[in-house]
Amino acid sequence: MSGTSARRSGRPPQGEPIIDRAFRILGAFADAGQALPLATLAARAVLPKSTTSRIATQLVAVGALERTADGDFVVGLQLLEIASLAPRGHGLRAAALPFLEDLHHVTRQHILLGVRDGQTAVLVERLSARDATAVKYRVGGRLPLTETGIGIALLAHAPEQVRDEALAAAADPPRIRQLLATVRSAGVCAVAGPNPVGTGPATVSSVAAPILGRGGEPLGAISLVGPKDEGVQVAARVAVRTAALAIARAAGLRASL
Repeated sequence: MSGTSARRSGRPPQGEPIIDRAFRILGAFADAGQALPLATLAARAVLPKSTTSRIATQLVAVGALERTADGDFVVGLQLLEIASLAPRGHGLRAAALPFLEDLHHVTRQHILLGVRDGQTAVLVERLSARDATAVKYRVGGRLPLTETGIGIALLAHAPEQVRDEALAAAADPPRIRQLLATVRSAGVCAVAGPNPVGTGPATVSSVAAPILGRGGEPLGAISLVGPKDEGVQVAARVAVRTAALAIARAAGLRASL
């Protein structure tokens, strides 16, 4: 029937470029190291099995996907090699890593580094202690801008249109506006909420700060995630803000070389 959507019919939109379908297949992988059989890959990509098989085989040929001994598909190393060249991700990570490691060593909690991509934040690094509070997000995963500390820090310096769209979809716009104002005035914010992971404390907190370039442009943001503790938060604000400033200086030096 004409006008039937791809999600309902299982067929791609007429004339959809092959590169769009290829990225839908690559986007079907949700967890690190995940292996997917063809049927699952096709269902998640909302494509016919024949189309998925043909494109996935081409992706295997160029190293973007690999096959397991059972015939399932996994993400290929070629994607890791290409992704490592992304300046907004790994370029910033290289400048930030020494300061992230110092912060992690002192706090023994999760230290996150992220950049904004549209209406989400992409996590490009996470340092974690074995006994730290469990967290939901993985490196390469996407975080909502209005529900995480690192997202708030990024949103505070995002273009006005991005902020307006995020606020329109937020559950509590006045609270988000207050947090954004805090980031812009103090350079750091603290966000507390229910633990999205089933283990550990019921409430977790995130202390986050933006990383700004020489012209005030947002390069990324860092955050410290751990159990809610007002006493710890006070010290964490200073530490996270100081680390963000140091990363900004280091990123500026790398860019000038």
